[in-house]
Amino acid sequence: MSDKINFEDTTFVIPARLDTITRLENIYLVTHFLTSHFNTNIRILEADNYNNHFLEELLPSNISLRFVEDYDPIFHRTKYINRLVQTCDTPYVAVWDTDVLVPPEQIIQSIEHLRANNVDFVYPYKRDFLDTSLILRELYVKTQDIELLQKYRGKMKRLYLPDPVGGAFFANRTTYIQSGLENESFYGWGREDGERLNRWKILEYSYKRVSGPLFHLTHERGQNSTFHSSKQDDIKHSEILRINSMSKEELKDEIRTW
Repeated sequence: MSDKINFEDTTFVIPARLDTITRLENIYLVTHFLTSHFNTNIRILEADNYNNHFLEELLPSNISLRFVEDYDPIFHRTKYINRLVQTCDTPYVAVWDTDVLVPPEQIIQSIEHLRANNVDFVYPYKRDFLDTSLILRELYVKTQDIELLQKYRGKMKRLYLPDPVGGAFFANRTTYIQSGLENESFYGWGREDGERLNRWKILEYSYKRVSGPLFHLTHERGQNSTFHSSKQDDIKHSEILRINSMSKEELKDEIRTW
């Protein structure tokens, strides 16, 4: 009998631009971790200028894969998250980065909060968004034992201080759609996670954080892992200020135009 936890009411959505071998390794490690612990649904959307079919060969057939031909060198992550969520038919979704791991017990707590209708959104970690470093990432690649990451978490660097809100979150799918999903004005890497949380607060949705770490598997930082343009960063700041200035009703009207 399988000892996996039943999360068939949840879909993990993972947008992907596999621009390095490290990214490819990371998405394998992350999906293998999830399928090893949970009976759940995983949907991956890969967008790139051609399909090398590596994911089809690498990942199990029960993971849903979709490829979109996209010649833009900048990965429009918010747009592709929205496409993924709109194809889901489960009551709960987990928006997941290609490079992050969260201890199973924190994932279980997150889903239980949603099932109990306690909250609309859940971050499966609190404060500690930990970068593994190359050495500890290599250790995880060799062992695929998250307990070792737990053991050495004191040697990892905390990212996005003081209260990171990226990497992964769980949502009631209906509420997430009502909240506007992702703001597609955020083009390329950065800032969208903070805007999303501010929008939830204005709309008076409830959210919770589960105590414990999130582990980020180190990878190279190309143009889709850093701010690719100072002009775009200015546009993102302006969008954050614009959304934050709205009342609840004004924001609802805004979202209807998206």
